[in-house]
Amino acid sequence: MTDHFGARLHAAMEERGRFCVGIDPHASLLRDWGLDDDVAGLERFARTVVDAVAPEVSVVKPQSAFFERFGSRGVAVLERVIADSRAAGALVLLDVKRGDIGSTSQAYADAYLDPASPLASDAITVSPYLGFGSLDPMVETARRHGAGLFVLALTSNKEGPEVQHARTGEGTVAGSVLAHLRSRNDGLTPLGDLGAVIGATIGDSAEDLDFNGPVLAPGFGAQGGTVADLRRIFGPVARRVLPSSSREVLASGPDPVALRDAARRGNEAVAALGDA
Repeated sequence: MTDHFGARLHAAMEERGRFCVGIDPHASLLRDWGLDDDVAGLERFARTVVDAVAPEVSVVKPQSAFFERFGSRGVAVLERVIADSRAAGALVLLDVKRGDIGSTSQAYADAYLDPASPLASDAITVSPYLGFGSLDPMVETARRHGAGLFVLALTSNKEGPEVQHARTGEGTVAGSVLAHLRSRNDGLTPLGDLGAVIGATIGDSAEDLDFNGPVLAPGFGAQGGTVADLRRIFGPVARRVLPSSSREVLASGPDPVALRDAARRGNEAVAALGDA
């Protein structure tokens, strides 16, 4: 890849909009679609979603766990989701939330960020809570291959504040994560390739959210997050936000036209963030 991830993401958001569609084939959703909770149902679901939405949006976000639960055959479906989504022009943000140390961290990086791997994606989600430095193998591998990372920072799950709002000598744990991102994105244009995961429903935050990188904002749409929330939370950096929704779009299936239209509506809803 000739461009670093931040540049590619910025271009994709300008061309295809700021909406990210999550691909979360959990058991109840397969049943709602009239599919069996097995590999055949998983594959039918995944192919339908990819064919409908990957040509329409800048980013798709498969949740790896919902594929992994079927073992090797489920992972094979995930490999096809990644390849087919990228072939349709979407960037793939693989939601794996990995975080480890040393050679294990490097192995995760090789699995998800090295183009030689069948699971290679444009970016992945990662956890910094073994210390931000534990992510160094992933940061280095991502930059070597023009890929990106989205680091958990201010998540909207009710347990998150127990760790993320804890105080350190210089502020909060979340603030420390954002400071590391700010340092490592310094000088990258038009956008850094190390992003943060910040929930669309976290409420107001006292943290400095300007770290020259993209923000994945899950919880938009059916989970309660609105454009007004995003403007209030992110203010002048709202144009860097990638609001993500799965339920809002996937509930429209299995009709491919309805899925496509839901993705388009999501893009239209968040288009104003580009004017922030």
